[in-house]
Amino acid sequence: MAGAAAILDPSAIEAESFAIIDREVGEHGYDGCQWPVVRRIIHTTADFDFARTTCFSPGAVEAGIAALRQGVPVLGDTNMVLAGVNKTRLAAFGGEICCHVADSDVAAQARALGITRSILATRKGVEAGCGIYLIGNAPTALFELLNLAKTGLASPALVVGVPVGFVGAEEAKEALFASGLPFITCRGRKGGSAIAAAILNALMILAEEQN
Repeated sequence: MAGAAAILDPSAIEAESFAIIDREVGEHGYDGCQWPVVRRIIHTTADFDFARTTCFSPGAVEAGIAALRQGVPVLGDTNMVLAGVNKTRLAAFGGEICCHVADSDVAAQARALGITRSILATRKGVEAGCGIYLIGNAPTALFELLNLAKTGLASPALVVGVPVGFVGAEEAKEALFASGLPFITCRGRKGGSAIAAAILNALMILAEEQN
């Protein structure tokens, strides 16, 4: 019964999952702030490739934690990202998350201009003053954010750029890697909304632990 109780205890399941991940990955090159983020990605996906492909710009975790503590608004590129973020934790820091991809004005303008809603949703988030960007699905959103940053219209505190797919995803992440912006990404085709949300959740837990 004790074993069964342990299996039914969510915190025990998570702790054992993390222990398994630690054992199976073994030695790695991530520091004490980066590894909890990578480990949560692996926990979310059960994919150990992320122990190899996840990359951080220097000081990215610290920049993300600082922005969270300042209550910087967060923009997600999909409603799936919003669904995965722990909004109670985010609210405790004074922050909130939004996504504009389904806004009626964005949809209408995208049809009129013949471009993706993700591009216009990104512009709307930048105009609203968002500082943390979670991009897990749309490479066009990441390319647009990079363009806005290049022209001085956006100054992200942190870009979590992990779009998934075969068309533009890998290229967008490589552009982020070379951008000079504070970023967390995973190189290659893999990514997704769940990973973007998991990264922010991991940063919030670190911010709580470091108080």
